[in-house]
Amino acid sequence: MTTASTTSATSGAGSRTIVRDFTASIVVFLVAMPLCMGIAIASGAPPEKGLITGIIGGIVVGALAGSPLQVSGPAAGLAVIVFELIRDHGLTALGPVLILAGAIQVLAGVLRLGGWFRAISPAVVHGMLAGIGVLIVAGQFHVLFDAKPLANGVENLVAAPGRVLGLGAGGAAVQQAALVGVFSIIAMLGWEKFRPKALRLVPGALIAVLAGTFLAAGLSLGVTRVEVPASIFAAVVPPSGDALSMFFNPTIITLAIAIAFIASAETLLSAAAVDRMHDGVRTKYDKELRAQGIGNMLCGFAGALPMTGVIVRSSANVQAGAMTRMSTILHGVWILALVALAPWLLRQIPMAALAAILVVTGFRLISLKHVRHLLHQYGPMPAAIWAGTLIMVVATDLLTGVLVGMALSLVELIPHIRRAKLNIEQSADEENSSLTLNGTATFVSLPKLSAALESTPARGTVKLNLESLAHIDHTCAEMLNDWVQRIRDAGVKVEMSGANEKLRRLVPA
Repeated sequence: MTTASTTSATSGAGSRTIVRDFTASIVVFLVAMPLCMGIAIASGAPPEKGLITGIIGGIVVGALAGSPLQVSGPAAGLAVIVFELIRDHGLTALGPVLILAGAIQVLAGVLRLGGWFRAISPAVVHGMLAGIGVLIVAGQFHVLFDAKPLANGVENLVAAPGRVLGLGAGGAAVQQAALVGVFSIIAMLGWEKFRPKALRLVPGALIAVLAGTFLAAGLSLGVTRVEVPASIFAAVVPPSGDALSMFFNPTIITLAIAIAFIASAETLLSAAAVDRMHDGVRTKYDKELRAQGIGNMLCGFAGALPMTGVIVRSSANVQAGAMTRMSTILHGVWILALVALAPWLLRQIPMAALAAILVVTGFRLISLKHVRHLLHQYGPMPAAIWAGTLIMVVATDLLTGVLVGMALSLVELIPHIRRAKLNIEQSADEENSSLTLNGTATFVSLPKLSAALESTPARGTVKLNLESLAHIDHTCAEMLNDWVQRIRDAGVKVEMSGANEKLRRLVPA
């Protein structure tokens, strides 16, 4: 190939990348806008706080991230803990908490602790998300009726039937808000089920917002609408001197540790899921952790909401064809442009339409499919961990629920405590690789297993010897399954030997 033709081919590939990143950024922007505002409202904060987090997550974290195709922003997974923080300590406490939480994340990334966050049992994480889903549905259900959520999840659940039964006597405003909310839910679900193939990238959340807004405007309904300031820059409120004194408050320090822990776990598990969606650059977990920490520190200085890597926006990014981190950065630019140039447009959106999106989002977090998978594939213990985490999150609080789930995870170690060590032997030549696992593979050894898998050359044939593997828990089994599937999809042959019947069930050949 001549130099001219090589240059032409490179230029063509570069042009395709730019076009795909640009298109994907528009899709992610349309998904992110309603979620940024809705999650802020679910967190008890003004909607502009979520928009600022989305801007920082896109432009700053997008440029620094260790997972180029992951999108960061306000997450439903932190809405509950932020709601309780604002309720108990006020909006001014957000700044100190996020500055501390971000600093903890940066330090964890510097100390290369990213892999350990992935060692948290998937049953705990999915149980936590399911509990958050219950709380979001229970709280935002009341917003569908133009009412405010009550103090905690149990009260919201208990009051929900009365809200429906009292609809007839609730007055015109309540009935109109309920009409907008229900119509938005129907529009969102209907679009996602029946949308034309040519418009498959148009997100259901956008359709819900448009449907609710046009219905409210067309019928001149007197429903509560979103309130955003004329200037987004006026919403940037750095911590005051009084707020800075909170750095030494033990409660604030505890909340910062909780947010750093939960945000890091959600981010890195989301990054692992994004890696399974594409064949490009793999996530550098410690770099991603440092980027998230910088982002949360900036959110703290801006008085905004905390951020994590978010799977809904990230999957939309991959599905829309994004090639590089430029898509994520551009989606942040589009959010900034809209809120800076046309805030009046956002003020037309009914609160009930945003609540409708969050009700659907929360319901989807309650993944019964996942708990059925745990029960069928790994037995009752992981399913019990999932259920215990969910119940404690709803009945007490998010941190307590996660700690209970992690304590239950330790119970899995008891039968294997005498042989809890995992030994890994690796070898490779120019054509083939081999990997031998010896001992017990539990979440305690997951960072070691992860490093071994990623360092195994994926070419030719990979021989996986499990003859001396006495036990593997569901955390390591899912990681091993994902790795095997990924390298098989890349054309590598995997030969597994020495597995007993139980292992063959957990790690299908």
